[in-house]
Amino acid sequence: MSVAQLMKCSTDSSRWEAVKHRDRRADGLFLYGVKTTGVYCRPACSSRLPNRGNMAFFTSAVEAERAGFRACKRCKPNVPLAPEAHTRAIVRACKLIDEAEEPISLRNLATAVGLSPYHFHRIFKEIVGITPKGYGAARRERKLREELHRGASVTRAIYDAGFGSSSRFYEGARDMLGMTPSKYKDGAANLRIRFAIAQSFLGLVLVAATKRGVCTIDFGKTPEELTNRLRARFPRAILQGDDPGFAAWIAAVVAFIDAPRRSLGLPLDIQGTAFQQRVWQALQAISPGTTASYAEVAKRLGNPSAARAVAQACASNTIAVAIPCHRVVRSDGGTSGYRWGVKRKRALLERESPQPQLARLDHSKRGRAMAWPTTGA
Repeated sequence: MSVAQLMKCSTDSSRWEAVKHRDRRADGLFLYGVKTTGVYCRPACSSRLPNRGNMAFFTSAVEAERAGFRACKRCKPNVPLAPEAHTRAIVRACKLIDEAEEPISLRNLATAVGLSPYHFHRIFKEIVGITPKGYGAARRERKLREELHRGASVTRAIYDAGFGSSSRFYEGARDMLGMTPSKYKDGAANLRIRFAIAQSFLGLVLVAATKRGVCTIDFGKTPEELTNRLRARFPRAILQGDDPGFAAWIAAVVAFIDAPRRSLGLPLDIQGTAFQQRVWQALQAISPGTTASYAEVAKRLGNPSAARAVAQACASNTIAVAIPCHRVVRSDGGTSGYRWGVKRKRALLERESPQPQLARLDHSKRGRAMAWPTTGA
């Protein structure tokens, strides 16, 4: 049975088809009762197939029992689904959201997977890490970026991505894309981005900024590697690498990397989904010299089971150190992965350590914050 057919399991004919074929994928979507026996079962129950005319369908065990049916002792339809079945139900819900042309209401999603709205909302958040509404918003943002990259008009991209109205979209467009939709579509065409490359104790660092603030802090081995990554991210922007007025910004960033304070003191142009921005804001609240696990950050966001989503948000961060994803570690204290390499992560944590022998600055490299005279395209 396809996702579209599963969505239609709210009709008696599609439910009958699922029961007739003992489709285990339909378990958790609905229950059926047999009028001649007074027993209700799961769709895939191995009991004798009843006559279609003797069947009644229900969305929950409570509904079936209110109608006077008792639970089957073989398939135990009144016992909560096992965790694996919950996972299958949420995977189906995610597919329905992904394939829908317009947002699906919580009630309709819950009905499609055979759960009550409250129960569905709770287990969705437990398994996925965000609410169904948050998942749908992230899906629409991803779809929008894909459509704009393909060259679709802004209006078409907005509606194809599932935004109900252009006004709703434009309310959060700048936070979502970091610029107007038309500029994003054109590869940030004519957007002026100042940048410079300097030496830090972690190696070469590129700092780039739009007029809204720092949009990139990136580490690399060569100026060419760093410049090419910036150009790939903003293919049609005006990259300006010889602005004397930007020297103070790069110097401030290098000093911040060498001796982290609570705040960089420069504005940031943070571009990401709503959930990513919530994670990054939580990371900025972690003081230098301390760490938090992915699970702890998720708990602070009110989503205790969102550790994996927090890790993904950390991996998507493009503003190193200023958004301190290096301060997020595994629950056992291990450093785990880091976008700019585990060695850099360990070096940053050692530099921030309150222990004097670890917190000392490397004076041989501090102060070498000379901007690379690299011109942009």
